[in-house]
Amino acid sequence: MRRALAAAPRLLTQRSLGLARQRPTFAAQCFSLSALRRQEERKWSTPLAKQLFEAISTTGTVPLASFMRMCLTGDVGGYYTGAIGEGRDQFGLKGDFVTSPEISQVFGELIGIWFVAEWMSQGRPKDGVQLIEVGPGRGTLMDDMLRTISRFPDMANSIEAVYMVEASPELRSTQKDLLCGPGTPTTESKAGYHSTGKYNNLPIVWTQTIKSVPMEHNKTPFIVAHEFFDALPIHSFQSAKVAVKPPPPQISGSPAPPPPARAAEPDAAATPKMEWREMMVSPTAPGTSSAKTASSNYRFDPAADAPAEFELTLSPGTTRHSRYLPESSPRYRRLKQTEGAVVEVCPDAALYAADFAARIGGSSSRNSTHNKRPSSSPRGAALILDYGPADTVPVNSLRGIRQHKIVSPFAAPGLVDLSADVDFAAIAEAATLASDGVEVHGPLPQADFLEQMGIRERAAALARGADREAAEAIDKACRRLVDRGPSGMGKVYKVMAILPENDGQRRPVGFGGDVSG
Repeated sequence: MRRALAAAPRLLTQRSLGLARQRPTFAAQCFSLSALRRQEERKWSTPLAKQLFEAISTTGTVPLASFMRMCLTGDVGGYYTGAIGEGRDQFGLKGDFVTSPEISQVFGELIGIWFVAEWMSQGRPKDGVQLIEVGPGRGTLMDDMLRTISRFPDMANSIEAVYMVEASPELRSTQKDLLCGPGTPTTESKAGYHSTGKYNNLPIVWTQTIKSVPMEHNKTPFIVAHEFFDALPIHSFQSAKVAVKPPPPQISGSPAPPPPARAAEPDAAATPKMEWREMMVSPTAPGTSSAKTASSNYRFDPAADAPAEFELTLSPGTTRHSRYLPESSPRYRRLKQTEGAVVEVCPDAALYAADFAARIGGSSSRNSTHNKRPSSSPRGAALILDYGPADTVPVNSLRGIRQHKIVSPFAAPGLVDLSADVDFAAIAEAATLASDGVEVHGPLPQADFLEQMGIRERAAALARGADREAAEAIDKACRRLVDRGPSGMGKVYKVMAILPENDGQRRPVGFGGDVSG
């Protein structure tokens, strides 16, 4: 599943947990003094688990997004950035998961071909091309892409620089060794770390945030995000009836209460007032199974799993997140009147989608002119490959993955990879709202995209030059990428493209179109 996130928080503080304005009395609703003493004596599975407990016992329960962020990118034992991860490879058969580029070189080659086709269709710009990857993992995808693009000298020569948006120092080092060669010197600037790639001597730049990648009118940004959005923290909300406050007690001798207001219309009176409550994370009581909590909605087998040290609980009232995030889109608002309806919202995904769109098409006239592209001609493209539903709101999709197994997302913080389904419809909505100069294609199943890109033909060509055993391995790997079974990668994974707006006159390659121009 991944890659890297935005820059990791440096310290676990009330602010980093999103609780700077939360009242400490919220904690009193969760812990009694005796329970707190028992927790303090508890043996925690990781340093991060203990730190999370200490922070929660001080500030109160934390949003799911804050928990995810610290588990993945916290300095004290974060999965991608903390000390526990040093010397450990999260990817591959010896790690926790295998990604599509690790399964077959054909995957990265076809992604490279897709960008070559876009470069051709957008007039073959001679310079100013930016090749950007967010969450590059071990660098395997970019290595296959650059090797493929180097076969097209005109495009290779148009690339100004390759930008790798990566928060993890360990992964940055792994990427540099692969893309540039071990021992290749590195220099540092305000933008990030610089080195020279082994393909066409292209400059490679590592940044911790995409904001460090220049956004200028004469640039052509080609952006790829493979299994990146599923690692971004999510908030989870549930619709509930607004609690009716009891009338204040009447004091003997006080004036009579005013006459009741005029009765509301029958249909209005019959509709209860609803509000969004937020799912919050708190420590479990020692020895308690999280199977009896809201956490059991998530996909793991409690009987075969390590004990969950944290659990989800529903906030007793609204939170500052629940009052805004589920109201940010009509897709969520339509579900509010259904009691018990659950929605997952990823604010970071909307921010990245808006950034991609602004780079390609310029900022929308509805928004601020900050970062507005001073160009009348949108250019570039973004390709997003990840898993999630095509058009519905994800529900209870949080999962933990360790050693290629689905495990509790609330056990062994920092040792378990966390991810959630991507809301592709929300990404499309955010992109088109951010810029009038873009249009969105997809999502479509990964199998459809790869087959249109020619995966079967490329696999057959590779197999012809290999021995029998290698040919069978090539065929098996490619069939895995396009497997349309219920949980097959070809069905579960989706592909979406953000392109310059052209009134739908041109569909891109892989989405039913062909090269033009």
